[in-house]
Amino acid sequence: MNSEYALWGIHSGSQAQADNLFLKKKYIALGWDDTGDLSVLGNDREAFKQKLIEIYPDSKPGSIAIWGGQLYRFVHEMKVGDLICYPSKVDRMVHLGQVEGEYTYDPSISSEFPHLRVVKWLKEVPRTSFTQGALYEIGSAMTLFLVKNYAEEFITALSGEISEAPAKHDETIMLVAEDIIETTRDYILKKLSQELKGHPFAEFVAHLLNTLGYKTRLSPEGPDGGIDIIAHKDELGFEPPIIKVQVKSSTDKIGDPIVSQLFGKVDNNEFGLFVTLGRYTHQAINFARNKSNLRLINGDDVVNLIQQQYDLLDSKYKGLILLKKVYVPEAIEDE
Repeated sequence: MNSEYALWGIHSGSQAQADNLFLKKKYIALGWDDTGDLSVLGNDREAFKQKLIEIYPDSKPGSIAIWGGQLYRFVHEMKVGDLICYPSKVDRMVHLGQVEGEYTYDPSISSEFPHLRVVKWLKEVPRTSFTQGALYEIGSAMTLFLVKNYAEEFITALSGEISEAPAKHDETIMLVAEDIIETTRDYILKKLSQELKGHPFAEFVAHLLNTLGYKTRLSPEGPDGGIDIIAHKDELGFEPPIIKVQVKSSTDKIGDPIVSQLFGKVDNNEFGLFVTLGRYTHQAINFARNKSNLRLINGDDVVNLIQQQYDLLDSKYKGLILLKKVYVPEAIEDE
């Protein structure tokens, strides 16, 4: 195939609603059926966004930008001759083809997916013929996207040079697993930093300590710099250990002066705990390392605790941080 042509990945709806339209009627298509004919907007990306804002005024700006970008690319950036990669959820095959038609709008063919291009399907390949990394890339959350990192695998498969990809030697398995883990961690930190700023984050940390078996007393919301939480094991809070907790919802680095300030409020028979969504400077880490009754918890540690205690979290926090258990492949390196 000519290298000047792009390789596009496309999905047929969240429940594969357009699978028949794709494979039987030989179209690729996008939804957003309320927009009408997009060709009248001209070659103006901003016009696509404005159209979506008019139709979906309550949608988040980030969503509008993503939707508008996909529609614009389908109309103006995709070219006749470009390659198409469609992973079907129905037959579990990867269908490879080539764009044969310009953009058209025709709700009579599909009222739900009226933005259309004619496609010629050239080959269907079992998913097992591709590395895990390639499958992960075409499993994109977006409906329409460019396949870049593993494009060569799909182009090679289209030329007929395919074989079962042995999982034992699939070096991409580890990369995929690590990417899923890192994406999840980033999601949790972003949710906490955006939705639980200031005192609400202190409330969350107190609840997290409750799931670990501690009783907590939360200080009233007020000027920053004091002790935010007192934690203890007994009901009344008289028996040691008594833990004084300071909380920062910022993702900035915490320095030695702030950590020293907390430690100055901790008696010899008490413990100090600093919790932040960010990280600590080397000076702060070195200061705490020499104090047996002082512990620093950074954003990564908070994520670890959330994943460990997730089932015990209150429903309002589960609703904020929506997670589900999945199994990901664990790569075992050859000796």
